[in-house]
Amino acid sequence: MTGQQQSPTGRRRPPGNPWRRGGWHRGRRGMPGPRQATGFIGCMVVALVLFVALITALATWLAGTLLGVVSPGSAVSAPTALAVLVVIVVSVTVAGRVLGRAVRPLASIAEATERLADGEPGVRVAVGGPGAVRRLGASFNAMADRLDRSRTERRALLADVTHELRTPLQVIAGNVEAMLDGVHPRDDAHLAPILAETAVMGRLLDDLRTLSLAEAGALPLHREEIDAQRLLADVAAGHAVAARDARVELSVVDGPAIALDVDPVRVREVLANLVVNALRHTPAGGSVRLAATTSDPWVELTVADTGEGIAPADLDRVFERFERRAEAGGSGLGLTIARGLVAAHGGTIGAESDGVPGHGTTIRVRLPARG
Repeated sequence: MTGQQQSPTGRRRPPGNPWRRGGWHRGRRGMPGPRQATGFIGCMVVALVLFVALITALATWLAGTLLGVVSPGSAVSAPTALAVLVVIVVSVTVAGRVLGRAVRPLASIAEATERLADGEPGVRVAVGGPGAVRRLGASFNAMADRLDRSRTERRALLADVTHELRTPLQVIAGNVEAMLDGVHPRDDAHLAPILAETAVMGRLLDDLRTLSLAEAGALPLHREEIDAQRLLADVAAGHAVAARDARVELSVVDGPAIALDVDPVRVREVLANLVVNALRHTPAGGSVRLAATTSDPWVELTVADTGEGIAPADLDRVFERFERRAEAGGSGLGLTIARGLVAAHGGTIGAESDGVPGHGTTIRVRLPARG
């Protein structure tokens, strides 16, 4: 049927979006929408005002009886009736203004909540009314801010992931098509790039899973006591071959034993990401040094290189998703994952650099000292 929609009761709905304001507006899953909510609140206000008026009349009459102004069973004089009427009118007026001042923001919040639930961005309410209602409005706006940021970040992440997956998929598709068309033989030399690209996609998906768990606070940590110097030595040993191939000196600064209560697997992952990043951006003949120090109540782990450095204006962005230079390899998630894993331990991570080539970059990881 063109231009008309059928309602659950058999009546025809007007054309257009029936769930928007001004149409057949019902809330999600059959719950009342903002019009019904506002009408309900209005009825409650009227009922409360009438109740206040009734109580005021009874209280006035009782007070008059106790004070001898009104005698039980006697006729009510005109001045007394007028006084009672004036008290009732004043009480109703005051009650209406007070309740209206509280209810109007509530009705606005009810309507804004429905719009927010329908996915409308940028929904905010004017903060006003009594203290509790103002706090409710401020909390609603804070929640809406977080939802808008989350929506924006989710869209950006989807766009970034799509972009990152497109390249390996194109390589795989191109090689497979060439082999099917007989352009390339089906040998190891042409199958190896396909396997390598699937590994790239697998690492990207693993990184995204780790990142999502860390940011959601759902990453399981298996804490145990471990020496910080041992952690650094293990990471340096694991990257010794890569450092030798890059002709970069990788070393650990000697220091006293420092106890940490952390998940050693996750902290090794953090340090490994930092070392890989440092080796990637340090030219041959440079150096990467790992060190551990104490700064109560923190243990500070540093990875310092003598590479090309980072421009001061870019320091705040290096920990963002897929933030990397065009010529750099990797998924662009290493530093973002490192930040998430450090935050899961209750620590902080930061980068320092003056952007001068040769001065390099220092990444500082601060973890709570073992109590």
